[in-house]
Amino acid sequence: PASGKLLSALTTCGPGESWLVEPTKLDKSGQLWTPGVRDGVAAGSEFHLTEYFGPILGLMTARTLDEAIGMVNAIDYGLTSGLHSLSSGEIERWLDTVDGGNLYVNRGTTGAIVQRQPFGGWKKSSVGAGAKAGGPNYLFGLGSWVDAETRARGADVTVERVQALIAALPDFDTVTVSGQAWLTRAARFDEVTWHNEFGAARDVSNVGVERNVFRYRRFPEPVIVRFSDGAEPTEFLRVLLAAFRAGNIPLVSASAWLENKIVRSLGELGVSVEIQTEHEWREDLGRREKELSGRRIRLVGGSPAAIMMATGGRPDLAIWSGPVVTAGRIEMLPFLREQAVSITAHRFGTPNHLTDDIEMGLLS
Repeated sequence: PASGKLLSALTTCGPGESWLVEPTKLDKSGQLWTPGVRDGVAAGSEFHLTEYFGPILGLMTARTLDEAIGMVNAIDYGLTSGLHSLSSGEIERWLDTVDGGNLYVNRGTTGAIVQRQPFGGWKKSSVGAGAKAGGPNYLFGLGSWVDAETRARGADVTVERVQALIAALPDFDTVTVSGQAWLTRAARFDEVTWHNEFGAARDVSNVGVERNVFRYRRFPEPVIVRFSDGAEPTEFLRVLLAAFRAGNIPLVSASAWLENKIVRSLGELGVSVEIQTEHEWREDLGRREKELSGRRIRLVGGSPAAIMMATGGRPDLAIWSGPVVTAGRIEMLPFLREQAVSITAHRFGTPNHLTDDIEMGLLS
């Protein structure tokens, strides 16, 4: 039966709100209710910011598109969002700025189809690594990966931070010559992966009258990278190369095991490094547990179970702890978010080209 916040939403209007369609309880137990629609929901109100799993809808009014986008992005969740517009400029603006794992333009916001619209949200609408069901990365989180030797050359490195870190490798005492070669090779592979996968947007369904684009967005917060006692500095640097290529400047917590020359070089690249013991690291996470909502951690060594215990096992904190590998297809995932965009490409059955010129991919 309806209880708590849902019961309140079904029975009580907030300040300035009124019922357009008032819900009615249909049985004594309170398990069946008719749908309800309320008007006058204000930005920042309880109804605006609360997620309700029940037949209740609130209407809000925005004076501009940017104001409406701000209302959407203000909530802690980001599963689906939709826009109806015949303005290419409005559509492009909305696609660039709204927070949501599945976006819909000029169509309904339900009925996602596997592969055509891989399904999964952002922020608190995501649990764990956030790979979309029916998407190309879903199986990655269901197993573990080990490094595989390859002789492919990759492509020239184009990102300045990656270039600078590669150039500094010979100065590090704890990185061997073979380690330098491995890291350079990984950075070159990242370039290929970026251009073939993460930097591109693709419509594998090719329906014609509906654009169904799968793409990646940069994770908006610094990912926390932890270098633990006994971990290999080469593996830690590999993770940072992936972060830099994906456009993320991580926050680093490292044990005293990390070489001072590496710490100084990272500081010159704008990366904050805090030296902490394992105990200090876990205590720090525990103190900041509420601040970690929707954040991501990449562990290099250490125990993911200990981190889960320290943070209360919160489901909206994603932890990557697998072996570090050469493949950027794996290592760049913690620094990116997946997004599926579905756009109706016809008007009452007549094909249109309203969004043909909108660039969907990450260009740099």
